[in-house]
Amino acid sequence: MPKGQTPVTPQDGRTTNQRRHQPVVVLNHGQGKGKSTAAFGLALRGWSQGWSIGVFQFVKSAKWRIGEQQALEALGELHAATGQGGPVEWHKMGSGWSWSRTRGSEEDHAADALEGWREVQRRLAAETHRLYVLDEFTYPITWGWVDGEEVAATLAARPGTQHVVITGRDPHPALLEVADISTEMTKVKHPFDRGQRGQRGIEW
Repeated sequence: MPKGQTPVTPQDGRTTNQRRHQPVVVLNHGQGKGKSTAAFGLALRGWSQGWSIGVFQFVKSAKWRIGEQQALEALGELHAATGQGGPVEWHKMGSGWSWSRTRGSEEDHAADALEGWREVQRRLAAETHRLYVLDEFTYPITWGWVDGEEVAATLAARPGTQHVVITGRDPHPALLEVADISTEMTKVKHPFDRGQRGQRGIEW
């Protein structure tokens, strides 16, 4: 396929430029490593375009401060100081539901997850960010804490040119339906398989 060419020519009455600037929903899923890594890479690309970036982590422990968070928050500070790139917000929606459920009841975690989604809904309605990273958001949907059909309907009806990236395993069918880009990460080999634990710079 020639560089920059698509395999089909849509008959939608739009110009090439109009089609090029359509907002997308990106879904990174599957059993393999790299779902969140790819999402944060996209956030870096959006930052360089001057976009407002909103990251919402729905599962990883609130005690963790992963490398991508440090890097993106530093870029947000750079924007505030110099105007380069775009603003960055990073929110952790709970205390690490998939890693440790020792603090609070499941009802507490479910309520926190739902309120996290409600905050994303409010921001989508207000067009607060140009790019949203909903990291590991498939899990509270799978656990029944957030309604997948509602999420898909909200994303399909979002105003403006807001891009949304969702990561996690086993996405709800409605998310697969609404996604414009769906990439399944397939594990072929991983050090975990031979008993090697995660290491700095690779897993966090």
